[in-house]
Amino acid sequence: MKKKNSKTEWEAKSIEGDTGEENNTEEQKGEKPKKEHSWLKKEGELAVDVYETENDIVIQAPIGGVKKEDLEIITEKDMVIIKGKRERLEKKEIKDFYAEECFYGDFRRDVVLPEETDPSRIEADIKEGILIVRAPKIEREKRRKIDI
Repeated sequence: MKKKNSKTEWEAKSIEGDTGEENNTEEQKGEKPKKEHSWLKKEGELAVDVYETENDIVIQAPIGGVKKEDLEIITEKDMVIIKGKRERLEKKEIKDFYAEECFYGDFRRDVVLPEETDPSRIEADIKEGILIVRAPKIEREKRRKIDI
C-alpha cells in the first residue's frame, strides 16, 4: 500500500505558482525556503475575552512573555487593535520539538467593540501576564421629554 502525503496539493505548490510537479517545494528539495515578503508574513492571532460591565467594555488577553515595548494598542472608530511580538526566551538553537503549541513572532487582534465607547478614555494595564483594556461606554439618554 502506498503511503499518502499529508500535505494538500495547495500547500505543496510554491508561492510563485504550480511548476507542474506535485510537492515541488524548496524544503522537499533540501534547499532553504525563499524569504517571504513582509506582506506575506503570517501573524498569530491573540486569544481574547471581551465582556461588558456596568460602565465598560473590557478586553482581556493572555500576553505572557511579551514586553511592554513590544506591545501596541490602537483605537480606530469602533475597534481596538492589539499588536505585538513574542520572542523565545531561549536563544540557543533548537534541535527538535516534541510539542510546539505556543506561538512566537508577530501577533495581531482586531476587536470590534459591541457598544459605543469613549476612545479618549480607554485604559490598558498588564496584571500577572494578562492584558486588560477598559473602554468606557458612552451613556446616551434612552428617552427624554422635550419642552415646547
